[in-house]
Amino acid sequence: MILVGNAVLSEDIKDHFFVCDLEACKGACCVEGDAGAPLEENETKILEEIYPIVKDYITEEGRKVIEQSGTWVIDKDGDKGTPTIGENRECAYALYDERGILKCGIEQAYLDGKINFKKPISCHLYPIRVTKYDQFDALNYDRWHICDPACQLGKSLQVPLYRFLKDALVRKYGEAWYEELVHEIEGEK
Repeated sequence: MILVGNAVLSEDIKDHFFVCDLEACKGACCVEGDAGAPLEENETKILEEIYPIVKDYITEEGRKVIEQSGTWVIDKDGDKGTPTIGENRECAYALYDERGILKCGIEQAYLDGKINFKKPISCHLYPIRVTKYDQFDALNYDRWHICDPACQLGKSLQVPLYRFLKDALVRKYGEAWYEELVHEIEGEK
């Protein structure tokens, strides 16, 4: 295990390679699974605030679901998350591009400069999942067959998971924390 600040990270984040390959997976992480994206407490309020802008980026089906169930929901485990279209279908905030790849409508609004929230941090950090405990966060690599192409691409490019997720890790824990993580993994250079 790697300990940095108040986070305990599995060794997998330094030992495994990863680079998303949307051409291969078609954004499957936005549709696979049994619930929407996990949300942090502050993100529920953000989704409520940005929805009037984001709604123009998502599908009609997604808008209907959000207007019926709200901008966020409580899942079967009692956790807050994004609503999904039907049972085991895509996140209500997803959109399909011209190639049939699922992307995030929230992120598209962000990229267009309409909002200053990129997307839920759980999505940005994926394939790392964070489990919160009283004294620390546990960060674990969530291995899933839908990401096999990302593992292959990461290996061919020699990009370790912690490097691929630099922006997300900095967003969650800060630049100094990330620099300490790199130092823990790579040592003195």
